[in-house]
Amino acid sequence: MSSQKTPAERNLSVLTGMLGDCILCPRRCCADRTAGETGFCELPDGLVIAGILPHFGEEPPVSGTRGAGAIFFSSCNLRCVYCQNHQISRGCSGELMSGAELADRMLGLQQKGCHNIEAVTATPQAPQFFGALAQARGRGLRIPLVYNCGGYENPAIIRLLDGAVDIWLPDFKYGDERLARELSAAPDYPETALAAIAEMVLQAGRTLETDEKGIGRRGVIIRHLVLPGKIENSIKALELLARRIPRSVPLSIMSQYTPMPSVKMHPDLGRRVMRGEYERVVERALDAGFETIFTQEVDERDRAPDFNKPEPFDFN
Repeated sequence: MSSQKTPAERNLSVLTGMLGDCILCPRRCCADRTAGETGFCELPDGLVIAGILPHFGEEPPVSGTRGAGAIFFSSCNLRCVYCQNHQISRGCSGELMSGAELADRMLGLQQKGCHNIEAVTATPQAPQFFGALAQARGRGLRIPLVYNCGGYENPAIIRLLDGAVDIWLPDFKYGDERLARELSAAPDYPETALAAIAEMVLQAGRTLETDEKGIGRRGVIIRHLVLPGKIENSIKALELLARRIPRSVPLSIMSQYTPMPSVKMHPDLGRRVMRGEYERVVERALDAGFETIFTQEVDERDRAPDFNKPEPFDFN
């Protein structure tokens, strides 16, 4: 007699089935990835990993003192012209892995003392990743899962992940639909991302739960990258969040924008964010009543990782 599947096992089966008619992200390409077809992300049906390492550059509740156990997935379901991770988000080059191999690597990150497993841009590879995660959990993985994504998520997929993610770490990039179309080929970004983030908050709660050392255990942190010359987009994004998302949800306002070669000649994106621009956005977030705001220094330091180096985030 066959045993009944748990809800998590049933949801994983549903996710895996979507590889044959892919609607894992809002682009809904419907590519049969099991038959070699590729959609917008250009990914096959196997795991393609760009890097695995302890990462110390995230928000303090995520990186802590021992780092987040970051898994950088190849490709992306967005095409941000200014992408800081363009080396790995464009195309699908990377290391092909089995689920068992990725489970081994997750257990290795736990052994190194990482506070969590951080899946970075796993959306197009969600079925394969959560299959590997289930193997790792069965073999003793106990640290929380952080799901770091661009915010452009299919809310129906997020609902299927209920109970599997401890901390959601989505971007909310755009309040301006025109800018979302121009810079990320996603005109429906604002409404789609808001719906997905609302589901994340429903699952993980309106506040960030931390342990006695301030390390995140459960919740949501919403990120917004301030783009140079696009401050009105940031203000509109904050207004949308304030209307739709509880202000007790932590907000991370990032100043780390670094011009990539692809936008060096752009009239706005070809420079860094100025201090006055960044401070204006932070002030607006405070005025909107957000209770917890993570901020960054505004400086000339190059913060774009180089994934051709053994330590991509060594900016020295």
